[in-house]
Amino acid sequence: MVRVLLALITYHLSLITSTAQDEPEYRMEVGAGVGLQAYQGDLNGSIVKGMKPMGALVAKYKLNPRMAWGAQLAFGGLKGSSRNVETWYPGLNEQPVDFSTSLTNFDVRYEYNFWPFGTGQEYLGARPLTPFMALGAGMTFASVKDNGSVTALTAVLGCGVKYKLRQRLNLTLEWMVHFTGTDKLDGLKDPYGIKSSGLFKNNDGFTTLQLSLTYDLWAKCKTCHNDL
Repeated sequence: MVRVLLALITYHLSLITSTAQDEPEYRMEVGAGVGLQAYQGDLNGSIVKGMKPMGALVAKYKLNPRMAWGAQLAFGGLKGSSRNVETWYPGLNEQPVDFSTSLTNFDVRYEYNFWPFGTGQEYLGARPLTPFMALGAGMTFASVKDNGSVTALTAVLGCGVKYKLRQRLNLTLEWMVHFTGTDKLDGLKDPYGIKSSGLFKNNDGFTTLQLSLTYDLWAKCKTCHNDL
């Protein structure tokens, strides 16, 4: 009787394993995203105040169900004002300034999924919903209205949630903080008149809240002996 039970358990486990390998794993994701972004700097300390729309092109290379490299090209804008700012700045409180900035940002990031991501049919134990965290770097190109343009290095840190809508369709909601190497996203440099040192010290930045839709491409070969 025990042998029969063991045989049945082994048989069902083999069925589950074979079913979990019926669908291919895909190496790539490509798609687009939309969302909102907000300026973070001397004239704004809120992560949601003054949000403006943004859009992005998204591509990802999946290392495995838990890890991926992502690249994103985003377009949007920032706005802000020294009016009603609680902090006192020399000259700005008597003569308030408003700014509007066009922003283009490119970054490469590493994403780590807390759970293996997938339908469960291509990878045993994969889940269609997982939180994730991301860390990366890139470049920001900003054009401040009536105040020139600036290019700066950017560090990216954030988190989000991924959901598998269909076998090859993915939905991602993410919140990212972009730390830039410039204090000129608002057209103002050192409003206190005190110079600071350090790549990201006392510099401007921005946050993004983005919803992306991506499609899986490039099926992984399951029979390739040299595919590690």
